[in-house]
Amino acid sequence: MPTELTLLGASTILLFLHVMIQGQTATRDRGLAWNAGARDGAQQPLGPLAGRAARALANFQETYPAFVALALGLAVTGKTGGAAEWGAILWFAARIAYIPLYLAGVPYVRSAVWMLSILGLLLMLVRFF
Repeated sequence: MPTELTLLGASTILLFLHVMIQGQTATRDRGLAWNAGARDGAQQPLGPLAGRAARALANFQETYPAFVALALGLAVTGKTGGAAEWGAILWFAARIAYIPLYLAGVPYVRSAVWMLSILGLLLMLVRFF
């Protein structure tokens, strides 16, 4: 199986990790009753860690569809490997590194890691042409 598809499967785990971190930190701030309830009405503001977890998840969700489309498109067209493979590895590794950097509130390095993830997507895109 191409690396791009292996990482596509692994990226689902990464998505679940993001969702679990966000959910757990929000529950810690807002309480179990909030999490178990319908969440109607005004919500208590999130603390810094839960807010970062929510923003990190949103950021992941912005680039994830592009990764899924590129990985599947490359596999269907038989253009996996080479720059596409390295791009998928770069995107995946950067997205893993992004989580603790964002949660810790590390500036600049976090942005540089995000740029590496975008570079990974661009490497995958270049392989189409």
